[in-house]
Amino acid sequence: MSPAPPTPAYRRLSVEERRAQLLDAALSLFAHRAPEEVSLDDVAEAAGVSRPLVYRYFPGGKQQLYEAALRSAAEELRHCFDEPHEGPLLPRLARALDRYLAFVDGHGAGFTALLRGGSVAETSRTTAIVDGVRRAAAEHILSHLRATDPGPRLRMTVRMWITAVEAASLIWLDEGKQPPAGELRDWLVEQFTAVMGVTAARDEQTAALVRRVLASEDG
Repeated sequence: MSPAPPTPAYRRLSVEERRAQLLDAALSLFAHRAPEEVSLDDVAEAAGVSRPLVYRYFPGGKQQLYEAALRSAAEELRHCFDEPHEGPLLPRLARALDRYLAFVDGHGAGFTALLRGGSVAETSRTTAIVDGVRRAAAEHILSHLRATDPGPRLRMTVRMWITAVEAASLIWLDEGKQPPAGELRDWLVEQFTAVMGVTAARDEQTAALVRRVLASEDG
């Protein structure tokens, strides 16, 4: 008889790895169920660990775990908007959207959990986490527009477009990721140029930015 294959050696997870494991399990659960319907026992079972171990890492209980899970998803999503200030604006925006949609594609659970609202688990802190991502995205876009002192119409336009991107991404997940990500990216870029054009008709600051963007695209 041939010898049995050796049993893989057990490897104890580091503190960072265990914490990441628990956050991934929590995000998956929070994405598909309301936070108030998820217990620490559920998280422990999903992660394959004991309830006391979950408490060891999150002594504040489920609310602390929920907020930590949101921060984890928010921090990764915030980096999607990092883009060098080089070259025409619209290709830069397209590349940022490529990373954003890649995050949504690969982290659908985390993205859904991050944006889910209306829960009794929602607090001023969780609202601030989600709004922080939106504000960071808006500041990135305004910096690419070189809008050093954006007026209310311009700022509102950018934030409205970010809200549209979020909504489109959630619907995209519900629709089985159709249309393809590349088509959705192009559509969202076109929507950005459209809403900027509408605002430009009413706001000279936005009009000047649009003229500069168009000149750089043509050049």
